[in-house]
Amino acid sequence: MSGGGTAGHIYPALALAAELEKRGHTLCYVGTPDGPEARLAPDAGLDFTPVRAAGFNRAHPLTLLTSSLVIARSALKLRRVFKRERPDVVVGFGGYVAIPVGLAARFQRPKVSLVVHEQNSVPGMTNRFLARYAQSIAVTYPQSAALFREQHKKRDAAAPRLNVVVTGDPVRAEVLAGQRERGRRQLGIGADALVLLVFGGSRGARHLNEALVRILPDVLARYPQLHVVHASGAGEHEQVRAETQSLIDQGGAGAVAQALKDRYHLFAYLDDIADILAAADLAVTRAGATSIAELSALGLPAVLVPFPHATDDHQTSNARDLVEMGGALMLPDSQLDSAEFVAILDGLLSDAQRRDTMEAATRRFGRPNAAALLADCVEAAAFRTKG
Repeated sequence: MSGGGTAGHIYPALALAAELEKRGHTLCYVGTPDGPEARLAPDAGLDFTPVRAAGFNRAHPLTLLTSSLVIARSALKLRRVFKRERPDVVVGFGGYVAIPVGLAARFQRPKVSLVVHEQNSVPGMTNRFLARYAQSIAVTYPQSAALFREQHKKRDAAAPRLNVVVTGDPVRAEVLAGQRERGRRQLGIGADALVLLVFGGSRGARHLNEALVRILPDVLARYPQLHVVHASGAGEHEQVRAETQSLIDQGGAGAVAQALKDRYHLFAYLDDIADILAAADLAVTRAGATSIAELSALGLPAVLVPFPHATDDHQTSNARDLVEMGGALMLPDSQLDSAEFVAILDGLLSDAQRRDTMEAATRRFGRPNAAALLADCVEAAAFRTKG
């Protein structure tokens, strides 16, 4: 299997790997040597094969040539690996590294089945390209299936119907096992406290971080029982720490400074996020597919702030289904600096019954069995190859 670059690719792949290992299969994870998968896959006990991959910039046509050469060399390397290891099926989770993996599977003899999994509501470039070679395509959102089928029909109206399955986005077993009490003990937060979790992904979200720091003093003052757990992202951590320390210094011995010291919990990144998600009453986050899958698996109500520069605005599309079901509210990034952000938080922090209703809706939206459904799809593709 392959996937690299972001949690949206890596964590669903690791969730699938764990499910397939439970079923007795042998796996190898293919990823880039300098991406987080180079650490996370071995940490999960998986054999790891590093290959190079590179994207291209449409504004600089030469990068198409250079990236194609990198991908071609990696595909040739993987063909040699496949000849030695003789895999039955390859699963691609997107990201540029999936291209050489998929191509190696396509041109390997004997044949290797290819399964593509698309996390987002709008298929990415890599998966759109690999779809033509795939025996099966698994998707998180039903609208993705329609887009893949439409592309397939445009390419060849006479071709057999594309095999697209809605599985959901696999969530790691450790996330599903998150415990509220354990998370609160880890944070040093009492059982009766109100907990707001704010995170923007492993790399952080500058605008979201700025907006939170700006409103922190007022929100903490209005809700004496509130604790804010903030994962700023590694690249943002020092700046956010300096900004909040400045607020503490300005507050001196006052109530604001004390509230920040006692009830604001800043982290660069939450590696063990399962218990923290379970401990929270409300989340504010971007609308990446993996974040939504984890929130909904645990029934955590959320304010979703889609990243405005995501390709094809796919984060807005990701959020829409959960919002329409009633499990989340959506706030455009452009309104983070407005009174609307504070009004939304006030409306949710002050209304436990509304949060309970959203929790129920979020759980209905979640697919905690997504890893098992995708594993079924992968096994079926491998069986067709052997047959």
